[in-house]
Order: sequence, then structure tokens, then C-alpha cells
Amino acid sequence: MAANAITRRELVKAAAMVAASSPLVRLAALPGAAEAADAGSSDPWRGLKAGVASYTLRKLPLDGAIAAIQRVGLRYVSIKDFHLPLDSSTEERKAVARRFEEAGITPLSCGNVTMENDAANVRRAFEYARDVGLPAIVCSPHPDSMPILDAMVKEFDIKLAIHNHGPEDKRFPSPYDVWKAVERYDERIGLCIDVGHTARAKVDPAEAIRKCRARLYDLHFKDIGSTAPDGKTVEAGRGVLDLESILRATLEVGYPHLFSFEYEKDADDPVPGLAETVGYTRGLLAGMA
Repeated sequence: MAANAITRRELVKAAAMVAASSPLVRLAALPGAAEAADAGSSDPWRGLKAGVASYTLRKLPLDGAIAAIQRVGLRYVSIKDFHLPLDSSTEERKAVARRFEEAGITPLSCGNVTMENDAANVRRAFEYARDVGLPAIVCSPHPDSMPILDAMVKEFDIKLAIHNHGPEDKRFPSPYDVWKAVERYDERIGLCIDVGHTARAKVDPAEAIRKCRARLYDLHFKDIGSTAPDGKTVEAGRGVLDLESILRATLEVGYPHLFSFEYEKDADDPVPGLAETVGYTRGLLAGMA
């Protein structure tokens, strides 16, 4: 085989290996990768706002989380309350936002935030997002709270991305459960599709992305070892999800919001697995025609 005739399969494997060993090495260093990734564009993410759901880094302090996001080469974040408590002050919220921004990382959402059927409880989350300067809140609201949510998105002009949590979720197991609940309300009330939980709910994540694209405001990207109810997150490419089909759907709908890697495995040492997941995903994108 010629030096520059790398196959798609080899490119994906090489990208994952490179990321696992040294997350800062560029795919362009791989034979043929520049040609595969570039097809007219130098952006390896093809326009996706690739970032991290900071729940991935929940055992790390804020400084460690920021360093980890930089290390894997991502520039966006969804902030979990481990790194900025919901009961923080306005000044603390603004300070944390500055720390991310000074590190070259743009916060685009927060959450997952549990919301009750109570206006004061919901308002607290919106004020938090407003103070940080976030365009969206990833949330799990009480199903009866829709009228409150409708009023809040109109008042704050902040989008809600309701997160589905799979078969054990008593509120919203699949993206279609979210869609049914929100379709009668303001269009700023939408979805965060978690592709792993969606598959465990026996729904095709790629199909859900296409069908729900009009209100898709956040996306949690991962691989899982099984679509059984107890299926867990694994490094991308080691599980059962058709990640390429999910990526194709995301690109086809022109998804413009946060594309969050959520690597829930290895909480005490998440960076190697996160780096492998990021690298594998970049390899998939590079190899897609």
C-alpha cells in the first residue's frame, strides 16, 4: 500500500491511538489524514461546536477541568455544578465564566439541572445561566412545569434543552417523550439528545436527531457497551453505537449548538478515555466522504 493511501478504517484506528497516547498531536501528522479531513475545509470538526460536558470531569477541581479540556483540544463546555454551584453568587458565576474564556473555552450551556414544578426553583436556574452568559440550560424538568418553563424562556430568552435519561427515567426516557411534552410550547423549549440513553430507550439516535432537529439545542455524544438498560459508557469505538451514522445525521441537519462529549467512565482519571473518544471521533469525521 502506498504511503498516502490510508484506508478509512486505518485512519480511524490511527486517530484513536494518537489521541490516547498524546491528545495534542494533530491528525494532519497521519498519512493521508490532511486530505481526508480537509475536503475543502481545515476544520476537523466540520463546523460542529465540539466541547465537553463537565460532568465528565466531575472529580477534578475547576483548574483541573479547564486544563483537561485544553489538553484534549476542545474549545467549548457545558458547565456542571461541580465546577460552579447553583447557589453561587453573581460575582462567582461571572468569575468562573472569565476563567473558561481566558483559557480559550466558551461556555455554551450548563447542566444537567433538575427542575421542579415551582417557579422559584426554575427561576434560580435561569438566573444562573444569565449570570454566566449561557444561551442554553440542559435540564430535567418536572413534566407539569411546562407553563412555568414557557414563561421563563420568554422572560430570559434562554433556551432549554431537556435531557432524556433512558429507560429508568420517569420523566423523559427518549427524545420523543421530550418532543411530545414541548411541541405545544415556545420553540425555545427543546431537547438535549443523549445518544447513549436514547439507544438504551430503543430509539435510533440518528433518526431522533433528524426528527427533532428543529428544537435540538444540546447533544451528548458517547459510546456505550450495550443497549441493555444497564449499558454503560465506554471509549468511542469500543461500544455498540453506530457513531458514524450519528455524526452524519448531526452534520446533515446543520446542527449549530453545543456538541458535548460526555465520558462518564473513569471518574477518577477521565482524561485518557476522553482523549481516545475525541480522537476516534475526529478520525470518523476525517474519513467521512
